[in-house]
Amino acid sequence: MEDSLIIELFNERSEQAIVELTDKYGRFAERSAANILNDHSDVEECMNDANLAVWNSIPPEKPGNLKAYYTAVMRNTALSRYRSNTAKKRNSIYDSALDELEECLAAKDDPSADVEARELSAAINGFLKKLSREDRQMFVCRYWLADSIDEIAAKLHCKSSRVSVRLFRTREKLRTYLIKEGLI
Repeated sequence: MEDSLIIELFNERSEQAIVELTDKYGRFAERSAANILNDHSDVEECMNDANLAVWNSIPPEKPGNLKAYYTAVMRNTALSRYRSNTAKKRNSIYDSALDELEECLAAKDDPSADVEARELSAAINGFLKKLSREDRQMFVCRYWLADSIDEIAAKLHCKSSRVSVRLFRTREKLRTYLIKEGLI
């Protein structure tokens, strides 16, 4: 079913909208949550919470890209669950991906953190636009979807070592770019 028709079902408040949405994009969104949470029951709860959040937000929202919108809602729901679950412990798979970026994105504790976060987000988006399609895909898969190196390699039909090296080089380029922009 076309995205516009699914959105129309949401606008009509038809429960079929949730069925169509999960049939079309549920596996993708579920995988992004599973990469963060590593617990099937938490992922199922996040799916339900994300579906409810989408139900409550459309209307008035009119997403231009339903897949991206749904995945972002699912990812944010999973991240909230992750923070709750790991308040006292660490989740090695997701933490390892975040640890890789830690050098580039050192957090600052001051009142202007929100403004700086928006500037940093805009700078990272600008940086990503300058990357090759493959490097951008590797970066997003690793640091947005939290895919493992092996999963990225399988998806891109290359060796894991190539993915690791490209991600390392991309992080170095990002660090240099952010220093040049005065953000770190």
